[in-house]
Amino acid sequence: MVPTMVLVADDSQDTDRKEALRGLADAVAQRGEAPVVPAFGSGGEVSRAVHGVEGPMVLVPAFVAGGDLASSRVFSGLDLEGRLDACPTAPLGAVPSIVADLAGRLTDSGWVSGDGVVLAADGSTDQEERQVVTDVARMLSRRLGSAVQVGYLNSWAPSVGDAVERLQRNGSDRVAVAAWRLVEGRDYERLHETGAASVTAPLWPSDIVVDSLLAQHRAAKARLAA
Repeated sequence: MVPTMVLVADDSQDTDRKEALRGLADAVAQRGEAPVVPAFGSGGEVSRAVHGVEGPMVLVPAFVAGGDLASSRVFSGLDLEGRLDACPTAPLGAVPSIVADLAGRLTDSGWVSGDGVVLAADGSTDQEERQVVTDVARMLSRRLGSAVQVGYLNSWAPSVGDAVERLQRNGSDRVAVAAWRLVEGRDYERLHETGAASVTAPLWPSDIVVDSLLAQHRAAKARLAA
């Protein structure tokens, strides 16, 4: 029996996020590898959706590590006690293909060598997620051949705006923001208010995101079968 993929994210406060996440769930389901259940909403709504799934399931975060504070809190708060047939996965992180795609989005947004770069994350209460953001910045820096600063929208310091201003004070006439987030939403729109010359589009839509989520499911499926 193929475990159900349960995609988890908080979309309770934002219509744009809701539409983007539904589109992502539909794209994953269209691959036909596994039944897909979207568990989107507030903590209570997500919990009810998860516990309504019968049989084995793989819980897959529909967000990137450090890229969605609200969803990270919902995911970490799920009570799976007694569900031996449930396997949660880590959120997507420093996946080479995703970082390469992000570098391409920077170029598409107008970044050129010599411009400053800020990797804009959301933040998280999980230190492992913070380390993932650091790893992504390091990988992106190597790929671009340029230093990459990290800024946060909703937790930790420096803020995205502070990181942009610091680079400008240090001589970067143009600063590009690389948005480390999966989907659009109100928080994403705030990135356009930081004084940056350009902001990349969210990582979804992209076949690479769907591929990576399905890879998470396959690995967890193997663990459940062991």
